[in-house]
Amino acid sequence: MEETETKLCSNDKEEDFKRELPYCTGEIDFTASGKKRGKFIRVPCTIHPGIIFEVMLNKWKLPVPNLVVSLVGEEENFQMKPWLRDTLKKGLTKAAQSTGAWIFTSALRVGITRHLVQAVRDHALASTSSNVRVIAIGITSLRKIQHREILDNTKNESFIHYQSDDNIQGPLHSLDHNHSHFILVDHITPDEPDGTTKLRLTLEKYISEQRTGYGGTGSIEIPVLCLLVNGGPGTLERICSGLENSAPWLILAGSGGTADILAAFMNDPQLITPEAVEKQFKEKFPAESFSLKDILQWTATIQNIISHQNLLTLHNFEQDGSEELDTVILKALVKACKSHSQEAQEYLDELKLAVAWNRVDIAKSEIFNGDVEWKSCDLEEVMMDALVNDKPEFVKLFIDNGANISEFLTYSRLQRLYCSISQKCLLYELLLKKHEESKLTLTGLAGQQHKEQKEICPLFTLSEVSRVLKDFLHDACKGFYQDLGGKKKSDKVNTKRLPGPLDMNQKSENPWRDLFVWAVLQNRHKMANYFWAMGQEGVASALAACKILKAMSRLETETEVARIMKEAKYEQLAVELFNECYRNSEERAFALLVRKNQYWSKTTCLQLATESDAKSFFAHDGVQAFLTKIWWGDMSTSTHILKLICGFWCPFLIYTNLIAFSEDKQPKNEPEPFRELDSLDTERTLFFSKEEDRGNGKSEKNNPAENTAWVTFMFTRWRKFWSAPVTVFTGNVIMYFAFLFLFTYVLLLDFKPPPPEGPSAKEIILYFWVFTLVLEEIRQSFYTDEDTNLMKKFKQYVEDKWNKCDMVTIFLFIIGVTCRMLNSTFQAGRTILAIDFMVFTLRLIHIFAIHKQLGPKIIIVERMMKDVFFFLFFLSVWLIAYGVTTQALLHPDDSRVEWIFRRVLYRPYLQIFGQIPLDEIDTSRMYPRNCTFNPLQILQENLPSCPNSYANWLVILLLVIFLLVTNVLLMNLLIAMFSCTFQVVQGNADIFWKIQRYNLIVEYHGRPALAPPFIIINHITLVLRRIFNKMEHKKEHLERDLPVGLDQKIITWELMQKENYLVNLEQERKESNEERLKATSNKVDNLSKYFSGLKEQEKRFKVMEAQIYYCTAAISSMAEVLTKTNLLCNQPAPNYKRVMNTYTEVPLPERSEREEHADQSKTDIAYIDS
Repeated sequence: MEETETKLCSNDKEEDFKRELPYCTGEIDFTASGKKRGKFIRVPCTIHPGIIFEVMLNKWKLPVPNLVVSLVGEEENFQMKPWLRDTLKKGLTKAAQSTGAWIFTSALRVGITRHLVQAVRDHALASTSSNVRVIAIGITSLRKIQHREILDNTKNESFIHYQSDDNIQGPLHSLDHNHSHFILVDHITPDEPDGTTKLRLTLEKYISEQRTGYGGTGSIEIPVLCLLVNGGPGTLERICSGLENSAPWLILAGSGGTADILAAFMNDPQLITPEAVEKQFKEKFPAESFSLKDILQWTATIQNIISHQNLLTLHNFEQDGSEELDTVILKALVKACKSHSQEAQEYLDELKLAVAWNRVDIAKSEIFNGDVEWKSCDLEEVMMDALVNDKPEFVKLFIDNGANISEFLTYSRLQRLYCSISQKCLLYELLLKKHEESKLTLTGLAGQQHKEQKEICPLFTLSEVSRVLKDFLHDACKGFYQDLGGKKKSDKVNTKRLPGPLDMNQKSENPWRDLFVWAVLQNRHKMANYFWAMGQEGVASALAACKILKAMSRLETETEVARIMKEAKYEQLAVELFNECYRNSEERAFALLVRKNQYWSKTTCLQLATESDAKSFFAHDGVQAFLTKIWWGDMSTSTHILKLICGFWCPFLIYTNLIAFSEDKQPKNEPEPFRELDSLDTERTLFFSKEEDRGNGKSEKNNPAENTAWVTFMFTRWRKFWSAPVTVFTGNVIMYFAFLFLFTYVLLLDFKPPPPEGPSAKEIILYFWVFTLVLEEIRQSFYTDEDTNLMKKFKQYVEDKWNKCDMVTIFLFIIGVTCRMLNSTFQAGRTILAIDFMVFTLRLIHIFAIHKQLGPKIIIVERMMKDVFFFLFFLSVWLIAYGVTTQALLHPDDSRVEWIFRRVLYRPYLQIFGQIPLDEIDTSRMYPRNCTFNPLQILQENLPSCPNSYANWLVILLLVIFLLVTNVLLMNLLIAMFSCTFQVVQGNADIFWKIQRYNLIVEYHGRPALAPPFIIINHITLVLRRIFNKMEHKKEHLERDLPVGLDQKIITWELMQKENYLVNLEQERKESNEERLKATSNKVDNLSKYFSGLKEQEKRFKVMEAQIYYCTAAISSMAEVLTKTNLLCNQPAPNYKRVMNTYTEVPLPERSEREEHADQSKTDIAYIDS
């Protein structure tokens, strides 16, 4: 009840308020102009401007403007030049379109208004943006409107029909139907002076004091600019009133009228005299006559206007046509704020407007020109605007001029950046999904309440961002946006603590990385490239971005956005930067590959490249050189494979000079930088994982006894040979061939019956061998990073296709052995083991990956298998269609399922390869045989079915069509698919081989030295180490924790290489044809500006020469008078007529004549002095 009473009271108050409103609103329908309508408000001239502004925003639902352009002088009828019409129609509309602006006009179909507003209306109809709109608002007095009687008696919320008339000549004009909104000013008494101009001034002043935000976080005062076009004599008072309100004015020189008069006096205010003013007015308004009083008043008014130079901007588009109107408008606004103060806060609104208009050139030339000292805190709002609105040039400009990104980026601001993303962005959908999951987890909301939450714009948290990143980067983003302080894992007690909540006021530890990830997630590559250039760990960052974009491109539904993601060149950045590092120093480049990157949760570049499938990165010569060094271990990389095999079969040969090994001691003459690396125990630890390696090396140096040195040498040489991945690979290959040979022997020659007769000793050895293989697969799958749960370890294990093959072989072997032990399933067990042997043999293909020629062929076969599956789909359609039809025509009485299957699928399949039984298909070629048409005999006595001779011609025709389609069409299609696959893979055969080689090297680098079945010894050692808590370094990850000092040196060195790379990249860009054309165009523009300046200087020189000649003539006349008075009679007087003739005949004398005139002037002066 109380709520109902409150609503009734509020409704009554609204109705009373409406009765007392000082205005009335409605809508105008322009009947003669199609379906164009416009809203209007009729107000008295004494109304407060705030009321009108509230109606615009709340009742008309207009967006708050980011710019207001008040057109002055447009109501005058004058002969308009084409350039002026184009400038205002295109330039002003473009300038207003860049932010969303209001344009104030006279509302009448007269002068330039009709052309300008037509362009605004066309833009409004073509625009698809609801946020950025250009709105034409006409402000006029009812006294000036034709058919004002239609508007006089309107009531509030009325709808009126208005007839426009373009043929009106006189003081009254029709309303322009292209306006969307009208402000009609009424007067209380007929004798009251027109207050439209005063109301327009107060409205402009009120709007300029309001604030608005453009797209981002900051708010700016709404800039109001008055644009003078032409204008009559009465416009001068309008300009004075506007200048009193501190409104900036842009004067279009060359548009005629008052604008040209002011332009004539702007450059030289000393020439403002009544005579000069009268002359200008007579030239611009020849049809009118002016009194002396008017001339004196206008002279004083012009002097007052010209005194406000800071608020006036003069521009002539005929001479300075290279600049656009939006540039000139922004320069005028910036010039207006330069009046008195040099404080940064005075320029902040104009800077925000420059960001809104994306005019970084104006910000550089007019705002960041060295006159103002900017602090980091002054640029925080505009920095946020530039980030949100994707303005990378402004971000770079702010950082170059004092913005400190480390002070700026707090976790609170970073969260606001993620909350400001577009709803059309894929990141928004991903964050929304995580947001809803967290809501359901924490609150358990569902149903209607959950639907209501969807309608509200969610506030994303950094925790949800980290969960999205985890889906893309996995372990590379572990700990992102989480407080890990004081919650480290204990070394002795294997316990974990959950990360605490993040302090939102805390500054970001890695601001460049966080902004880089934020830009990459939004597909803003230009901004991301700048953050990448400014941040550290460039190779790792580029590879992480490559991984993110490849994962997002698979989720993106819009084709164009997905294409942009795929075409991002972050992999190329990583390759080119690493190439720069590799050319500078190989050892440090190798260290860069395996060092744990602090920015990316202790992951290495190789791990990031593996997850992002960066084929080009692995194909780089530097990466391959590093892998070769890892592959051969401590042996020389030039060792021949035959020497290796000899050492494998005759181990004592490794102690000879047959195989070269690297020495433990570093050369004394090594370069100075790497001596420092060696002093930090790093260069060698890049390639040797176990701590005892260095201990062995030290023992060789520290024990001078011969027997100890000999034992150490023997042990070290043995370990170096057998622990090298190439030796491990060779041993596994040889033992795998032995395993297949044993399997073949057992399956063919020694497969005994079930117990108690079998299995034989050799078969038991085979079981034990497979058991060691199973243990190795368990080690590969579960003995990995301890921080990962078992399900994730298993998932990562299954992702490899060869591991899937291993699982199939083990699974089939277990089933086969189980069935083989039972009498009832003995033959089934033999069959399963036979199939399992085939799979084990196919597993042998994996070893070919190391071969440069055979490795790519594995990829070709794999992809051709996919092509075959697609081919079988088409083939099965024709097989079923042809098989069912021929079975129905030839054997309609045969209902045996096994024979139906053979004739429907098996026989047509064989016919493709030429096995065509014509005696069963063509009845004319049939010979007498034991067959029947009786269905009972076919089923009971299992007699063959006789082919039906009815419609046999159709069977033959179908056979011809089937063979034509399958043998000619589909087979050639398959061959074409194979050819295409072969060409694609063969064209990138080197890249594919290097990827396979990397995977194989990583696999065997992490494997134990012994091959199955002797690998059981390594497994027992591993279990014992785990029991006694002796951690072993994991070689399979190829990762190194460098000392802090060296790690910082590597980071600094990489930064230097990145700077060199960016400098070279910029140099290449400048030398490109496109940049050369731009530079040439700029030079031509500068030359045109210079020549236009020469014309202005030439005019000034002529004025100065005229003044000099005038002074010379005056001095000559004075000398002549003195001569006539007989004061001086000894010297002749100068010739005044000759001077005047010289001035009139030669407007610009040559150098010799100038010297002659100068000598004559000196003579005249000497005559006067004497």
